[in-house]
Amino acid sequence: MSYPTVVIGVLNDIHMIGPTLIGHALTKAGFNVVRVGALSTQEDMIRAAIETNAKAILVSSSYGHAIMDCEGMRQKCVEAGLKDVLLYVGGNLVVTRQNQDWADVEKTFKAMGYDRVYSPETTPKQAVADLKTDFGIKD
Repeated sequence: MSYPTVVIGVLNDIHMIGPTLIGHALTKAGFNVVRVGALSTQEDMIRAAIETNAKAILVSSSYGHAIMDCEGMRQKCVEAGLKDVLLYVGGNLVVTRQNQDWADVEKTFKAMGYDRVYSPETTPKQAVADLKTDFGIKD
């Protein structure tokens, strides 16, 4: 079985440890991983998804301003013809996280159209398992 292509990138941020680890885990699991890299824009990630026929876009953020960076991504995907693309986001998403309930952070991103929202404690193994579940892949 051939696993779907996924795009991984970092919006307006330079921290690459998270997406590097997740990229390795996804590649090892059998996914075709397209790495857009650091300091990417939403348009960079959407363009990469279109060019590679990716079925998911994974956004990583470590600097705590993901709400600003991720806002509007679902709408841009729809406008680009990617209405069914899975959107995942993870990392240190908000600077005030220590004062916020994670459920509220997750709710914010889900309201923006993200299918999965991961805290900094999430392991790459969880992202792999969730992608397989969301794509209906059974091992």
